[in-house]
Amino acid sequence: MTSYQNMLIAFALCILMSFGAQAAVVEHTFNVGNKTVNRLCEERTIVAVNNKFPGEWWNANVVDVENEGLASGRPPNNSDAFTINARPGDLYPCSKQHTYKLKVVQGETYLLRIINAALNNQLFFSVAGHSLTVVAADAGYTKPYKTDVLVLAPGHTADVLLVADAPPARYYMAARAYISAVVPNFPRTTTTGIIEYEGASSKSTPTFPPLPAFNDTPTAHKFYTSLTSLKPHEVPLTVDESMFVTVGLGLYQSKLAASMNNVSFEFPSKTSLLQAHFAGAAAGIYTADFPDTPPKVFDYTNETGTLNAGPLVATERVTTVKRVRFGATVEMVLQNTALVGIENHPIHLHGFNFFVLAQGFGNYNTKEDWKKFNLIDPQVRNTIAVPTGGWAVIRFVTNNPGVWLVHCHLDVHLPWGLAMAFEVEDGPTIESKLPPPPVDLPRC
Repeated sequence: MTSYQNMLIAFALCILMSFGAQAAVVEHTFNVGNKTVNRLCEERTIVAVNNKFPGEWWNANVVDVENEGLASGRPPNNSDAFTINARPGDLYPCSKQHTYKLKVVQGETYLLRIINAALNNQLFFSVAGHSLTVVAADAGYTKPYKTDVLVLAPGHTADVLLVADAPPARYYMAARAYISAVVPNFPRTTTTGIIEYEGASSKSTPTFPPLPAFNDTPTAHKFYTSLTSLKPHEVPLTVDESMFVTVGLGLYQSKLAASMNNVSFEFPSKTSLLQAHFAGAAAGIYTADFPDTPPKVFDYTNETGTLNAGPLVATERVTTVKRVRFGATVEMVLQNTALVGIENHPIHLHGFNFFVLAQGFGNYNTKEDWKKFNLIDPQVRNTIAVPTGGWAVIRFVTNNPGVWLVHCHLDVHLPWGLAMAFEVEDGPTIESKLPPPPVDLPRC
């Protein structure tokens, strides 16, 4: 399957908004197959899971969209619609009947889990006439943070409280793209749902919420940096592995590429990284020499100064990982670059949560910016939106053996190579060693 199909199936397992949660052991059956649906005045056959389908909508075949983009070396065509719980909303053509509705009772408080299940866009989200109180992010509890707007990168989640304290009526919830790059072509559409109070006329026109401008980076940055953990954490103070990693776009063989420390990650085709690691057969599959620092120091975020970076625009395409011992504390400075454009990159780490110590704009200053570290109650996340033209510092403990991918959660950047991986060695106990694969593991 293509990465678009895999992402669509993965995101189909997540609804954009769910209500209420409790700890329990549950079993699920996933039926994956084709489904014919009508959206935006067109009929499409798509891949669906349990007859449900995601986040974004293309009038074209998504496999063709991805293949055409990869062949041309340019980004894929924009989606034709965003959705809320798989429904575009009544601002799109032929979509009045495809609008998600949430009925509420005045005076009640509702817990909403908001998930950005889009492939290539960060999203602003707001509800007309209501504020939202964030109580968790990426499933980690936060100090209650009251806001009129959320911004979520692909894969980000936010648990928010909505108090139904407005006059009984109908109110739009709405989401549209946050675009951090200077690009002429991006999706300008808005998806909507409707909050409908008990007793309100179902024919009344909903109130529409104010949404930030597409390029409102200050609002996005304020949201991303205002969250803190609900309780203090024991942040490890001794760092065993210190890394400075540049993230951004470049070129590979005259086509757009993306890289970390000037390395565009090449996914192996013979066997998986984890299988090779477990079998001790890394030779021919990957090397363990991912660089801790970029090959050259330059003015990373100066869009004119980066012209002096010269050969860094052209990336190296290899399969390489960073090998670390079990239980090591890793600190990564993630530094955005402006080599070929500049934008916010949501970097996702598999296998671990991490502490977000600090974020800022410009080039990270090793002598000064460490003073901004929050070592008391930093937010705990698995995806960090590295500010456009800026940096973020994360810290985590490698207490999960195996091979774990780090990559940009903008799906278009993954096949371009904006990824690397950590190879975490086994620990000293049975519980800290990588278990063998199941006997019925499918072979590549």
